[in-house]
Formats: sequence, structure tokens, C-alpha cells
Amino acid sequence: MESDVFELWDLRVEVVAPPGAKLWCGAVPGDHFEVRGEMLHMPPGQGFSMYSLAALLPLLPAKQRPTHPQDWMSTDAEVACPDPNCPSRFRITRTALRRFRHGETTAVPAP
Repeated sequence: MESDVFELWDLRVEVVAPPGAKLWCGAVPGDHFEVRGEMLHMPPGQGFSMYSLAALLPLLPAKQRPTHPQDWMSTDAEVACPDPNCPSRFRITRTALRRFRHGETTAVPAP
């Protein structure tokens, strides 16, 4: 049944900062993680501040969904570090559309 299919964007979230800036969140420019479906994937040996992650998590499901081209969620890609003294930003990039089936993601039957 094709009607139970939906698509979400895979995301890459990467730390960006001005050259030579002191980052207080423990990040290094280029640190990143990927979101595939509901799963976060980090490179081996790389961490990510829980405070930075807490600031990003509410935005990620919205960024995964298709949006109108004029919606700010479609055009704005950078989120400031939650530490007001840290100049880093987190760039969220949509990388690829991934297909899912309703029946494979929840026990609740489709209407």
C-alpha cells in the first residue's frame, strides 16, 4: 500500500565558527552529527555538548519535514550556540530524502 509512505530529510548538523574564535561549548569547527529518521549518528570518538544538543533538538524534526520554499525553516540554516559567550553556530543542512512507511514507524494504525 503506497499511501502509507512518507518522506523525511536526512540532516547534517555541523559546527561553524569565525576563524580562530574561542568556543566555550567544547566544539571544534567541523564537528558534526547526522540525523537519519529518528536516529542521531556521530563520528566515532566525537562528542557533542548536551546543552548545544538541547538547543537543536526541537528544530530537527521540523527541519526534516518538507516545508514551503518561503518558510523560514526552508531558508534559515544556522542556530546560535546556547552559550551567549560562544561565537559558534550549528549549520543544519538537508542532505537527502528518505522514505518511511507508517506501519514500520508506529504501532498506531494509519487512518
